[in-house]
Amino acid sequence: MQLLAATSGPYDPDADAVAQEELAVDRRCKEAEQQRFQEQQQSAVRADELAGLAGAGRLDRTVASRPGDEAARELLANLGDYRAGAVDDWLARALADRSAHYADPDARTAAVGLLPVPVRARAALLAALARTGAPTDGDLEFVGRLAHADPAATTALAAWLDNAAEVKGDTT
Repeated sequence: MQLLAATSGPYDPDADAVAQEELAVDRRCKEAEQQRFQEQQQSAVRADELAGLAGAGRLDRTVASRPGDEAARELLANLGDYRAGAVDDWLARALADRSAHYADPDARTAAVGLLPVPVRARAALLAALARTGAPTDGDLEFVGRLAHADPAATTALAAWLDNAAEVKGDTT
């Protein structure tokens, strides 16, 4: 009772710093939850778009990669969508070509943590083949099969090709 009498008036939550901090924390949590929900929705929409393009055979170099495609790819893979392999190939080519959003070094660095090892290995081998002057257009299904079967060997082959090109003096 004495504590209430010492406040000299009714309790005002707007003047209570602790109450205001709790309300601010609640607002930040709700905003973060809303942000996550929006990102999930965007990933689902992009996954549908990529799956549709892959299913129609139109997921090629004319389709620019963009931030968030890794999450859309992950969603397709988690759903067991048969078109996830085509999306993997497309992302590996974009990463190897350093095209669209992968032109940014930060996006390429982030891809290391976002894309599975076989996709990164495929990208490394495609890039190494391109640097040697080998044609990388057309059907290179073996690159994907090799990367999926043994990503470490695929990455080692890419490094070997890069080293061979440097020794030869051809670092295009």
